Amino acid sequence: MLTALDIMSKEVVSVTRETCLKELARKFVETRFSNLPVLDDAGNLVGIISETDLVEQQKPLHIPTVMTIFDWVFTLGSEKDFKEQVDRVTAATVGELYRKDPVTCSPDATIRELAGLMSQHNVHLLPVVDAGKMVGVVARLDLIRIMVD
Repeated sequence: MLTALDIMSKEVVSVTRETCLKELARKFVETRFSNLPVLDDAGNLVGIISETDLVEQQKPLHIPTVMTIFDWVFTLGSEKDFKEQVDRVTAATVGELYRKDPVTCSPDATIRELAGLMSQHNVHLLPVVDAGKMVGVVARLDLIRIMVD
C-alpha cells in the first residue's frame, strides 16, 4: 500500500515569517505552487501560507456598523474581528498572514488517511513530519497523480 513517503515531494520550496509579500507572490508565480510551508530560523515548520491568504489580504475591509441609542454607542460586530481584518490588510510579511498549527501527517500515512486529512481539514498541502522535522510535503495533485499511474 502506498504511503506519504512514497508520493511526497522531498525538495520543498518554503518561506520564512520574515519573507516579504512581494517575494511570496514571486515564489507562487515561479513555482506554480498554491501553498508553501512556513519555517522558522531553525528550519522547523511553523505554518502554511496559501495563495488564498495573499488574495484575501487585498479584499475590502468590512467596517463594523455602529448604532447610537440615547448617547450610547454600540458596535455591531466584534472589535477583535475588525482588528484582525486590519492586521491582515496591512500585512507586509508572511509572518502576519500565515496559518499557524498546520495539519501534518507522518511518512507512513496511507493514501486514504492523506485524503481524509485533506478533506476533513480542507487543506491542499500536508507537510510530512518525522520525529518533529519536516521531511517532505504531499499536495492534492500528488494524490491525483497516483490515479494516473
